[in-house]
Amino acid sequence: MKPKASKGKHISKRRYVRHLVPVAVWLLALAAVVGLFRRQAQRFETVGIAQGHIREISTNTAGRIRAMPVALHQAVKAGQTLAVVDTVLDNEQTLEVQLRAKIDQVTAEIQHLAAQLLPTQELMEAEASNLEINRVGDLRQFSVDVEDSRLAILRCEATIASDRITLYGLAVEVKVLDKLVAEGTMAPYELERVRTQHESLVQKIEKDEATLVQAREDLDEATQRRDRFLQQEVARPSVPHALEVIRKEIKVQEELMRGLQRQLDALKSREAVELRSPIDGVVVSIGTQANEALQRRPGEHVVRRTGEVVTAGDPILAIAEEKPTEIIAYVRQEHLASLKDDMLVKLVKNRLPAQVAQSRVRSIGPTIELMPQRLWRNPNMAEWGRPVVIDIPNGLELVPGELVGIKGL
Repeated sequence: MKPKASKGKHISKRRYVRHLVPVAVWLLALAAVVGLFRRQAQRFETVGIAQGHIREISTNTAGRIRAMPVALHQAVKAGQTLAVVDTVLDNEQTLEVQLRAKIDQVTAEIQHLAAQLLPTQELMEAEASNLEINRVGDLRQFSVDVEDSRLAILRCEATIASDRITLYGLAVEVKVLDKLVAEGTMAPYELERVRTQHESLVQKIEKDEATLVQAREDLDEATQRRDRFLQQEVARPSVPHALEVIRKEIKVQEELMRGLQRQLDALKSREAVELRSPIDGVVVSIGTQANEALQRRPGEHVVRRTGEVVTAGDPILAIAEEKPTEIIAYVRQEHLASLKDDMLVKLVKNRLPAQVAQSRVRSIGPTIELMPQRLWRNPNMAEWGRPVVIDIPNGLELVPGELVGIKGL
């Protein structure tokens, strides 16, 4: 019995060894593959950084940000609205504010001239009372009617100009809110409120314009009455001379109002600048350079905010591609002799799952530059090299900022 038990145990042990050997071989092969990739990654003479294109978004004129419907790290599509910017002046005041201030000045001057017209009228009345005929008094009244009509026209023009500036601001706001409501980032209540204000102001301007037309007709009639009266005069009285100063001042204000009207027409033709994404990508921090993280405090210079003023060319935000498209590497001076355009290189990903791919050198930089610190062999000793750009072949799965081993440079 003992020989049989010993023989059965021996057979069981042989079967166990026979099943264990394939498993052991598979594990050794897997360890060998991982070891080879790690060994390759550790012996690279050149290491590159995977990077994608980054587009900084800015305006070609100074402006104030009216709306910013995107946020940091938000995915965007090509053509999507990123920001809406109103044009502003160098002193950070909008043209609308400056025009309103000037129109207020004209309005104040009109009121001043109206105040001067009253004592002038009283003075002429006193002089007319000493005359034996009523013609001077009639001429005074005709002349006052003309100047009073001109002042009435200026008042209407000032009111209409001020309302048109407000109407322009409401129109821009309606357009922006309508866009935001369509994109689902704004409730429609605010849009309806601003649209109602816009329509009410349009009706008011139409009524004021009708009043202005009537005032101009009154001026024409007053002028005709005065001219007909003057044609009947044999000797010109001193009434026109008494109004000469006020007449000249009114002329100045009329010229100023015409200039403001031209500026207002130019303002109406200008619209807020709407910035759109040129590519599909993700919103990243302003100033991100080739996937090299900048040392900044949280929230500092990330993206601009609504209400901020930006100058021409000043970045508002940046859009980065979601996947890298190229590898930037630096060849040290001792290896420059072998560097050639369009030379073949081998790319090895330094993480699991391991990948190896063939590629070519797309371009070579003209000068030797300071390498990024993360590529230095000694973090305390700066290194220099000649930059090269290598295309990322299809199938090589990398993330922006990943280090890639390069063989062949």
